[in-house]
Amino acid sequence: MKTAIYPGSFDPVTLGHINIIKRAANAFDKVIVCVMVNSEKNGGLFTPEERLELLRRSIQMENVELDVYRGMVADYAKEKGARVLVKGLRAVSDYEQEVQMAMINSKLNPDLDTVFFPSSEKYTYLSSSVAKELARYNADLSEFLPREILEDVKQRLQQGK
Repeated sequence: MKTAIYPGSFDPVTLGHINIIKRAANAFDKVIVCVMVNSEKNGGLFTPEERLELLRRSIQMENVELDVYRGMVADYAKEKGARVLVKGLRAVSDYEQEVQMAMINSKLNPDLDTVFFPSSEKYTYLSSSVAKELARYNADLSEFLPREILEDVKQRLQQGK
């Protein structure tokens, strides 16, 4: 069974993330979508556990598993017996950063490969940061976030967190 891990902060999960998850689920037997706790990012809009719940409500696919991990993805892959990381690419700037991370992960876990999925054209501009900024201005988020979590994001931003 080919297992792939799609790591990310998912704060919050966007339709671009969902698109990558669906495509990865078609390519691999099992995909573990893992909320990674990034030591460089302070806090966030949602806690890692809340992000996991938002993912759970946004994704209903039999071969997709959801998890949270506070550590290095190379170690997580070893624990899960996964040999592939899935990464989405929106732009050339993503590519440069992700290739560097792929090489580091390969040094830490020589059995681990990274597979890049280019963003679908309609999500090329989309990131969690963009979605949060739009939400702060009460923009319509229906083209950016899963409908299942729209109210959660609006409410959290209204709370001033």
